[in-house]
Amino acid sequence: MSTAILPSLVGLGFDVVRTPQWDTIVQQSISGKETRLARQTYPRWKWELSYNVLRSDIAYTEFQQLAGFFNQRGGMFDTFLYQDVDDHSVTAQAIGVGNGTQNNFQLIRAFGGFDEPILAPHIISNIYINGVAQTSGFTTTSWQDGNPAGPGVIIFTTAPSSSAVVTADFSYYFPVRMSNDSVAFSMFISKYYKAKKFSFISVKN
Repeated sequence: MSTAILPSLVGLGFDVVRTPQWDTIVQQSISGKETRLARQTYPRWKWELSYNVLRSDIAYTEFQQLAGFFNQRGGMFDTFLYQDVDDHSVTAQAIGVGNGTQNNFQLIRAFGGFDEPILAPHIISNIYINGVAQTSGFTTTSWQDGNPAGPGVIIFTTAPSSSAVVTADFSYYFPVRMSNDSVAFSMFISKYYKAKKFSFISVKN
């Protein structure tokens, strides 16, 4: 699982498409009655980016950077990290309530009232217990460190007391992989390329 970050390139267009995807089995009887089975507890997110200009000359190498990044991932094989422009940080996010014995608390973020786990934290600005900032006594697992607790988990040395509210300020990435094993780059002027569909999808641990 790579921690490489998708490069920020000036040629990225404004038409970014973001799609939540669920996986539901629907069985319908002859009468029309349905039985539905949800196979996921939270969605996977898919992004489609459009790069309108990717320069390829001595001074500017956006085309080489993006193509090289894609090839370094081996298409769909390897993961990378993506920071969504509108969904990358939270403040005073409630992540759990202590019971006196629980040490581990999964980072989450509420997006439109729906809670999802954060698997690739970036910067943990503050951790609070009952509103009091904690300067020590905890660690945070990352996307790649292989901790048995899983990624994106706050681990306290001493478990928060019963009914203690744990909140956090932090920023985060989405761990993702390419949606396809190929990507089309179109040259529209000498040394100027575009990629109208650069797509990737979130992955889970």
